[in-house]
Amino acid sequence: MNNQIIATFSIAAYDPDREEWGLAVQSKFLGVGSVVPWAKAGVGAVATQAFANPAYGPDGLKLLEEGLPAEEVIKRLTDDDLQKEDRQVGVIDSSGRAATFTGKDCYDWAGGITGKHYAAQGNILVNEETVTDMGNAFEKSEGPLADRLIRAIQAAQEAGGDSRGKQSAAILVVKDQAGYGGLSDIAVDLRVDDHPEPIKELERIYRLHQLYFGETKEEDIQLIDEDVKREMAGHLVRLGYLESKEVDDKVFYESYTTYLHTENFEGRELDQGKVDRKVLDFMKSQSEKS
Repeated sequence: MNNQIIATFSIAAYDPDREEWGLAVQSKFLGVGSVVPWAKAGVGAVATQAFANPAYGPDGLKLLEEGLPAEEVIKRLTDDDLQKEDRQVGVIDSSGRAATFTGKDCYDWAGGITGKHYAAQGNILVNEETVTDMGNAFEKSEGPLADRLIRAIQAAQEAGGDSRGKQSAAILVVKDQAGYGGLSDIAVDLRVDDHPEPIKELERIYRLHQLYFGETKEEDIQLIDEDVKREMAGHLVRLGYLESKEVDDKVFYESYTTYLHTENFEGRELDQGKVDRKVLDFMKSQSEKS
């Protein structure tokens, strides 16, 4: 088998309510996230795999930006490609229209499906259910697009997955000004390049991503009364930010602020006298500093 073939399953999708485009992918291939997923906010998403042509990514996004629908984009990409029968590609356009293509020479099982706002495809799979269950899971799931994409590839793996095994996974979601500090359109861009359980590891780091970069919800705001302060001070002592739990408010809040900034929780920093419960839960889960 050609070592450039990426035995893969992926899903490209669109959320019209949140105006998000994205992809999730798993493969028996090192660093699949560097090849398969491509997306641009307000434009669409492209997954290029099998005997992958990396040019399908930027070229496909350019065609989408020109206003071509997903099916026409795939036609343009494959028409002049002499190796198109070895390729696989899925496309979502700016309106959420979906298209997928599987060349007749892709290794079995290979194929794809489209549904409302998604294209799911895969090659060298255990069975067709890998793709159909991926689509069904996406259709039935709720919440942010990233959550739905991860649930979809989890269902694909549970249905059979890549017949050669598993090695890497990735997720990419774009939305206008949804990136760090509102200065980019990359809402989520996470990769697991080499791991025995890549989807589980991808979900773990995605949950960390949401913890660090998500916004505090109203129901997660906890007032720091004396009992909560005592509990937090105990954690700050255990983690090396305080020498004693018996400190005045000034020292306590200074040490807590240092903790927040050291752990990159600036986005969950609240007014003095309040703590995000997710931060408090994270503090409880941490081991002592070595």
